[in-house]
Amino acid sequence: MSLYRPIKIGSLSLPGNLFLAPVAGYTDRAFRSLCAEDGADFSFTELVSAEALSRSFGRYGLGSDDCAAHNAAVNTAVNLVRRGESEKHYAIQLFGGEPESIYKAALLLSPLRPDALDINAGCPVPKVVKNGAGSALMKNPSNLGRIIEAAVRASRESLGNIPVTIKIRSGWDSKSINYTECAKIAVEVGAAMVSLHPRTRSQNYGGRSDWSHIADLVSRLSVPVTGSGDLYTPEDAQKMLQETGCAAIMFARGAMGNPFIFSAARSLLESGKWEPAPFSARIAAAIRHLELLAADIGERTACLEMRKQFCAYTKGLPGGAALREKAVHAETIAEYREIAAAING
Repeated sequence: MSLYRPIKIGSLSLPGNLFLAPVAGYTDRAFRSLCAEDGADFSFTELVSAEALSRSFGRYGLGSDDCAAHNAAVNTAVNLVRRGESEKHYAIQLFGGEPESIYKAALLLSPLRPDALDINAGCPVPKVVKNGAGSALMKNPSNLGRIIEAAVRASRESLGNIPVTIKIRSGWDSKSINYTECAKIAVEVGAAMVSLHPRTRSQNYGGRSDWSHIADLVSRLSVPVTGSGDLYTPEDAQKMLQETGCAAIMFARGAMGNPFIFSAARSLLESGKWEPAPFSARIAAAIRHLELLAADIGERTACLEMRKQFCAYTKGLPGGAALREKAVHAETIAEYREIAAAING
């Protein structure tokens, strides 16, 4: 049986098991569209504050004409959580430390018709954890359970009973490895899938992720387990699926600047071989990414945002450092196109 296979998450049926993880500052609507076109079966928005959504949409209403016209912050928030042009299946990821804020924010998402609602219990960033959200929830499993309950309630009442999922870490630190406890609590109150990034919060993104935790969790849960962490190549995806038995894998940093990794991984899983995308294709994808982003947030802001993305697209390219130096000063799409033309020339 092929390692690439369909997966069912609650009521949601997906054609394959190669996912794009939520990555703050990177998995914008434009990039998710590119990944979907190149084989991502499911994708997650970058984490979005439940409280910020409630504040932003409380006045104007999600998706109303007043959003763009009267409140730039609302427009930005809408673009964070809207479905990408090419996304057939996507989840909106919320973070928050209070069940009521998760509930209220989730109720507002109905017009967007997401396929799933994901709760972030893994982000290690101080500004997130200081409010009891993200990986701080690993320190308070009972509150984590209440948050999942609130999300499930909102899904039933307003979102068509779409599946609620959760992304966790192994624990807060090496002395408090409690992913099993947290995952079981989440499933007991209604989580339809658990995604595990097997590092602790104290590790941040350093060291190696411990894939044995993923295999252990697979053996303990009745719902699908998705694995994340140190997935940079198609071979990494194959190895994680083989070693852990997880139902799906999530590319995170490995997909940055390389949306083609999904089609490459599928090729490896199905045929045993794959070909890397030429740099010309990666640069063309970068320009398209920029154009899609500009359509959402305006050319100037998109060009500023694209600077870090462009660094990812040109990673490994001969002479890439000089090109990245030019990119960090680019302020228009035309300037980015000139840089791309120099690469392809």
